[in-house]
Amino acid sequence: MKLLGIVGSLRADSYNALLLRAAGEQLPDGVELTVFEPALLREVPPYDEDLEAAQQPAVEALKAAIAEADGVLIATPEYNGSIPGQLKNALDWVSRPLEHNPLRNKPSAVISSSTGMFGAVWASAEARKVLGLIGARVLDRDTPVGMAKTAFDAEGRLSGPETVEALRATVHDLVELVHEREQLRAAA
Repeated sequence: MKLLGIVGSLRADSYNALLLRAAGEQLPDGVELTVFEPALLREVPPYDEDLEAAQQPAVEALKAAIAEADGVLIATPEYNGSIPGQLKNALDWVSRPLEHNPLRNKPSAVISSSTGMFGAVWASAEARKVLGLIGARVLDRDTPVGMAKTAFDAEGRLSGPETVEALRATVHDLVELVHEREQLRAAA
C-alpha cells in the first residue's frame, strides 16, 4: 500500500515535515509513505481557471502523485487560523474537474503541528473540510501537536508517548480506511 504525504509548509525545517516523518515511522508493515516534494508544491501557480487548459507541470505532478497513491496524509501548520495559502491553492488545482479529480473517494487524513498550544486544530479542521468538499473520504479526527519547539527532540523525533500513540492511531485508521475502500471496490 502506498500513502502520499503532503507537507503544507514550504519551510525547509518545518515541524510538519518532522511530523510527517514521524507518521512514516508508525506505518504498519507493507505500507510505504512517499512525501510529495515541497519544492514542487512551491511551483504550483496561483489557481486561475484561464490556465486550466495549459499544462502546469507542478499541478500535473501533484495530481499524478495523488492518483498513484492509495491514500493521502496531509501535515499542515496553521496560518492566521487556517491552512497555508499554498496548500489551499494546490488543493484548489487538484479539485478540477470536480467529478474526475484524483482526490475523489481517496482515503485521506490530516495531522497538524504548530508552535502554539493547540497544534493547529483550526487548520486541521479547515483542511478536512476542503478535502471533504473535493470529494475525498476524510478521516474525521484531529491529531494536533502543539508546542512544536519542545514536542520534537534534538534529532527531530516526536518525544511524547501520548502524541506518538495518537499519531500511530491516525495512521493506522487511515490504512484501515484504504482497506475498506479496497473491499468496496472488490465487491462492486
